[in-house]
Order: sequence, then structure tokens, then C-alpha cells
Amino acid sequence: MSFVDQSKFFVKAGDGGNGCVSFRREKYVPKGGPNGGDGGRGGDVLIRASRHLHSLVDFKYRSHFKGERGNHGQGSDKHGAKGKSFILKVPIGSIVKDVETDEIIADFTESGKEIIAAQGGKGGMGNPHFASASNRTPRTATKGKKGQERWLRIELKLIADVGLVGLPNAGKSSLLAKLSAANPKISDYPFTTLEPQLGVLQFDYHPPCIIADIPGLIEGAHQGTGLGHHFLKHIERTSVIIHVLDISVDNYQDNYQIIETELRKYKQNLLDRIKIVVLNKTDLVDPDMVVEIEDEFRLQGVETLSVSALTGEGTSNLKQTLVTILDKTQSKDTSLEDPVFDD
Repeated sequence: MSFVDQSKFFVKAGDGGNGCVSFRREKYVPKGGPNGGDGGRGGDVLIRASRHLHSLVDFKYRSHFKGERGNHGQGSDKHGAKGKSFILKVPIGSIVKDVETDEIIADFTESGKEIIAAQGGKGGMGNPHFASASNRTPRTATKGKKGQERWLRIELKLIADVGLVGLPNAGKSSLLAKLSAANPKISDYPFTTLEPQLGVLQFDYHPPCIIADIPGLIEGAHQGTGLGHHFLKHIERTSVIIHVLDISVDNYQDNYQIIETELRKYKQNLLDRIKIVVLNKTDLVDPDMVVEIEDEFRLQGVETLSVSALTGEGTSNLKQTLVTILDKTQSKDTSLEDPVFDD
């Protein structure tokens, strides 16, 4: 299934029903009093965050969402029923903006959060509202008001505890597959991952955490080069960043600096996040060389963990390190909380 992380859509609330002109028909009463019912209010368009959704793929197939029109009033003081509201469900991490003003309408950071995106029109008034001492048989009623309508833009920033970053072919997808039950596409050519992948990391004595594999960044990603600029925003909400570095190549130091520079230039505060530098592909490097590379980074003030995403070597140590960090930061996976509203 394709990943979609931004889209434009139209919302139209239901119009209010019309008020009714009607009079009582009673025996021996030539002109009974007015008894026209009011029109029903139009249904709203609501947007609600749901923990069951992880992308905006549904917006590829539908872009117009409407509330139901209110029913018209009838005689015998029968008021029209309110139109049914339309509930549009979106993933946690969605940001909704007004297309014309670019104003942020809502930032959905937890399951169950709900807003009214378009308000239903007010129902019209029946003719009893216009009766007076001088006009006992009013033949006036009002039409229902139009429901609110507007174009909105939705953007998705994944909410995950851990974000995997690194150059293409660093082994992020392999590491995600080893740490979780995710099944990302893995191959030996760059840009295999063209969309963020999510995985759930299960622990024995700790709540599970969400891991997001962010598509490969390259130099200049913060300026829109390659795939990175499109997906850098997904790193913003992660508590922990794992920088996956391929140490089987000669220029691993240059590659390390490329990612660090891109993170800093995109958002300076990303450097303040808790970060783990993972030296990957140790199965392709002599063990003594791995120790030398670890010492090399330690002299730079960078602590590292060495793993082989292919064989799984070192991943248990990585999991334990994540548990310790998540405990310290008291990280809480909001996407797994019980929703405030039933989905």
C-alpha cells in the first residue's frame, strides 16, 4: 500500500432544513393557528484522530467529505431531524491547515482528539415564529442556512519513539526488520525505501515502542535534494534518533558528517535529541577494525554501538540501551493509548 503524507481535501457541512408554513385544520375553526415546524440543523464534518490509521492513503481515492442536510420542517409542529455528521478519521500526527490562510486548524497528537472542520447550517424557522397580535396567520418561514465549506490541507508527521536515519544502503531497513516484525523492502541498491516504514519493537519487561525507518537522506536533503527533504519532517517527533552508519565502506567518517550536517541544517534542535550512533555491517569488517572504529569515534566524543543487522549480532545490546533511554525520558507511545472516542 502506498504511503501518502500530504493531501488537499474539501469539506462541506450539511445545509439546514427549511422551516414550514402550515396551519391547523380544525372543525368549525376557519383559520387555525400556525403549526409549521422548524428545519433541522445540518450535519457537521468532524475530523478525529485514530490510532488505527498510519497514512493518508484514503485521500488518494476521495477528496470531498460532506455532512448530511437537515430535514425540512412539517406541519403539526413537526421539526426536521438534524442531519447526520460525517466523521473523517486521520492518523495521529496529522496537521490540518486552511488552504487559503495556511492557518493550522488542528494538530492531532493523540488518539480520539476531535475538531469540527465544517459546521452545519442552522435550520430555518417555521411560521409560528412570525405570529403576532396583528398577524395571526403568518405565511412566512425561513430557509435553512448553508453549511460551512472550505478546502483544507492535511500533512502527516509520524509519531514514533525511535527514528532510524542514515544514508541510502546504510542498512536501516534490515535493522528495522531485525528489531521488529516489520517487513520493509530490502535490496542492495540505493533508495530501496521510498516511504517511511513503521515497526513495533517488543520488550520483555517494558511497554513496546514504535520505530520509524526514515527514507535515505543524502547531502543537500535539507534543501530538497533527493528524498530526504520530503521525509525529514518525520524525524521531528521522535524521542530518540538512531543514526545507522555503514562501516564496511572506506568513507564512513564522511558519511557520518553528511547526516549530522543535514539534521543540523534542517532543524537545529534535532541535535539535542537523544541519539544513538549504530555502526552497522560488522559482519563485513574485521573484528579488530571494528574496535579501532569504535575508539576513533570515542575520541571524537561519540559513543557508538556495533551491530550486524544481517546476522543480528549486537541487536540485543541495542534493545537494552533503548529500554534504558526510554525509561529515563519517560517516553510514552501516544499512538497505543486507548482512544477517547470509540473508533
